[in-house]
Amino acid sequence: MATATATGTASAGRRGPARPGVAAAAVRRASSLRRGAPAAGPGRAAGAARRRARARAGAGAGAGGMEKVEEVDRAVGRDRYNPDSYEELMEDVARSVAQGLRDGVTRMEVEFPPLGSSLDSYKGQSDDYIDANIVLTIQLSKLLAKEGLATRILVPDEIEKRRAKRVFKTSLELDDRIVMGSLQETGVSSPLKGDWAQKVLGGFFAENRVQDFEGNRFTENTREDVFVVVNASCAELPTIKKYWEEFCRDKAMILLNLELDTLRGDLGLFGFPSKDIHYGFLSHFKPMFFLRNRDYSKSVNVAPFIINYSGSVFREYPGPWQVMLKQDSGTLACIAEDEERFTLGDAKYEMMEAMGLRTEEEGSTMEFLRRGYKNATWWEEAAGSELEASDAWRS
Repeated sequence: MATATATGTASAGRRGPARPGVAAAAVRRASSLRRGAPAAGPGRAAGAARRRARARAGAGAGAGGMEKVEEVDRAVGRDRYNPDSYEELMEDVARSVAQGLRDGVTRMEVEFPPLGSSLDSYKGQSDDYIDANIVLTIQLSKLLAKEGLATRILVPDEIEKRRAKRVFKTSLELDDRIVMGSLQETGVSSPLKGDWAQKVLGGFFAENRVQDFEGNRFTENTREDVFVVVNASCAELPTIKKYWEEFCRDKAMILLNLELDTLRGDLGLFGFPSKDIHYGFLSHFKPMFFLRNRDYSKSVNVAPFIINYSGSVFREYPGPWQVMLKQDSGTLACIAEDEERFTLGDAKYEMMEAMGLRTEEEGSTMEFLRRGYKNATWWEEAAGSELEASDAWRS
């Protein structure tokens, strides 16, 4: 996953450079907050802990058991998040997806770090990243199977599908409710390759598509309830849209670990799909489970001179969006929450606020110079715009 680094000097805006004592206090506060639980700040965090405490107290006073308490906790957000393993994380993902299906959500986004930091995203070996995502998708499919749901896993093309079926043959054969498929089942490899490719290769894909449907029982009355798209790139987004329109309108589709925020950044560029893909299609996908880690640093004029801090934008449906600050123990602690999705710029400043590193006066020249003229992306700025067909991706 992509990371961002912000550096600068700790300043006091119109009052001139920050005094060493102010910077030293910020360093001490940052260190203490990373070790312990951060207190709710004056921003979006106000009242968050009190609401969660009241919800938990109400759940405890009722007749419901552990399941009832767990459901209420998820609905009001987490104070801390630190799963012991990927198995626990995937169980959290599956619960959120199952809740979304019960609520009638049919287009879902799931995003979390699929691997450790050494192989995060495509920085490591791409095959390892691809295989890890498929392993996690199979695990999610098995958890959904316990809910009585059959899953079709969609990789970008037939070559990747055949490889995945060979590599994960044992796992796929153990449960016939999990089927491996590909986006080429629409009969088109990618709209970006042009009409000539469709004319030359269309016959091959059409033949392959018929064989695949027969071999995997894919018919108009297919029993797959959920379609999970994995390892697709920006070029495949129009094909995902076509697949949805042709096969999934009355079924559920999950976009798993596609790093949609990164893919959206390529939309509209030469040789890539237009921004309409986000406005008319991706905007309908509601995040069910979202955990995006971010690493930052800020320079100060006292030792240690550079303060590194990390956090995450987090959402676990049906709970609110949360900004989590990573502590020395690795635990993520909530510092802010909102019913609407945080932009990355807002999340960064909530972290700085909680750690006492936001020393510029609001609206000052120094704050403007630090944040810059543009601190949100084009798709984040489209809130309330008529261009967006849905605001589900923000909610």
